[in-house]
Amino acid sequence: MGLGVRWTLHGDGRTPAPGAVVKPDERLSWPRTVGLGAQHVVAMFGASFVAPVLMGLDPNLAIMMSGVATILFLVATRGRIPSYLGCSLSFVGVAAAIRAQGGGSGAVTGAILVVGGVLLLSGLAVRRFGARIIHAAMPPVVTGAVVMLIGFNLAPVTAGTYWPADQWTALLTMLVTGAAVVCLRGFWSRIAIFLGLVFGYAVSWVFDRVFGKIHSVGGGRITDHWRLDLSAVGKADWIGLPSLHGPSFHWSAVLVALPVVIALIAENAGHVKAVGEMIGDPLDDQLGTAIAADGAATMISTSVGGPANTTYSENIGVMAATRVYSTAAYWAAAGFALLFGLCPKFGAVVAAVPGGVLGGITVILYGMIGLLGAQIWVHNKVDLRNPLNLVPVAAGVIIGVGGVSLKISDNFELGGIALGTIVVLLGYHVLRALAPAHLKRQEPLLDAGTSEYDNERPA
Repeated sequence: MGLGVRWTLHGDGRTPAPGAVVKPDERLSWPRTVGLGAQHVVAMFGASFVAPVLMGLDPNLAIMMSGVATILFLVATRGRIPSYLGCSLSFVGVAAAIRAQGGGSGAVTGAILVVGGVLLLSGLAVRRFGARIIHAAMPPVVTGAVVMLIGFNLAPVTAGTYWPADQWTALLTMLVTGAAVVCLRGFWSRIAIFLGLVFGYAVSWVFDRVFGKIHSVGGGRITDHWRLDLSAVGKADWIGLPSLHGPSFHWSAVLVALPVVIALIAENAGHVKAVGEMIGDPLDDQLGTAIAADGAATMISTSVGGPANTTYSENIGVMAATRVYSTAAYWAAAGFALLFGLCPKFGAVVAAVPGGVLGGITVILYGMIGLLGAQIWVHNKVDLRNPLNLVPVAAGVIIGVGGVSLKISDNFELGGIALGTIVVLLGYHVLRALAPAHLKRQEPLLDAGTSEYDNERPA
């Protein structure tokens, strides 16, 4: 089998024929393919900018490793699944929790590396036993709850850290970003976060010149400071390697991070299904490979100090708008990401994002992550009137969002995302085993090799 790096020219190489799409093993002319690659990079920039900054990791390294991850994914799937692997936002809450416990960047990346290993093993299990094991272990009621608590657990970070840094810039950035998401169309709507960042930068610069320094939280303490401090940009080199660090492993940090595996599996399954439907080629047989590749890419990235990587819906939107699903464009995008990663000055610009700008963006972004859980429930017709579904979800979400903790010993404590996930996952399966028959109608399982649910027997 090949590596999926040979493409046939689609039509005249200019535009797809009416009603046709450019398949993953096809391409347009190379100049157009490179241009599409650049467009994919811009589409993923917004979230990939924000993720490493929020996690306290090097944005240069994050962008560069997203290019490496994308190449690994394309090779592993042999060019059948066109997808870009950008920096995952699912671990932002994990990073905040680990740092609140006194952990550094090494502890953050070490915990995520373990999650990547578990994701890799999960993907291999799906390849061996079929996609039905995902639904058996993590039915939609559980998956939706975990995704929801991961997103909403981040609310205190926005409210207590970013928004107070500059409330008026945060408010304006939130309004403009929200308007961009809703009102813009096509490609522009896919880069709404990026547009919000640019707007926030501009507003911060104007406010500095009109109102002078702001007295607010800056650098972890309340002080007078400029909203937009670009002093590090002038000192940064144009060309150079990003800063690397090795992971360190702590059980407390690993337990906080492990629940995100559920969200990543659900995310990968959704993306593989969506791409398969758009190109008219069911990719269910590639689901295990895609999950395993995502896990392997995350392990490689975190082993040198980078963040986790995952498939990006922003890029799926670009493909839907252009009708070009060529993996050649993603190879070009990966190349651009590698080049950006070798420019420290670019990383300094990203790292200088004002706190108020992050406040405005994260209000929307974190909420959207949490509401993806509700979307999973709606899509799969989860009945929350059933106490079997309602009780573990209600308890787990409140524990995860509220930061409830359970002290096991003087040196070990479970709380937040980790404890909430345990309550939802174990609570559901234990209650299902004990519940009367009328509450536990057979949940529809995924057939081997497919990710479609049996609509005739809803949960």
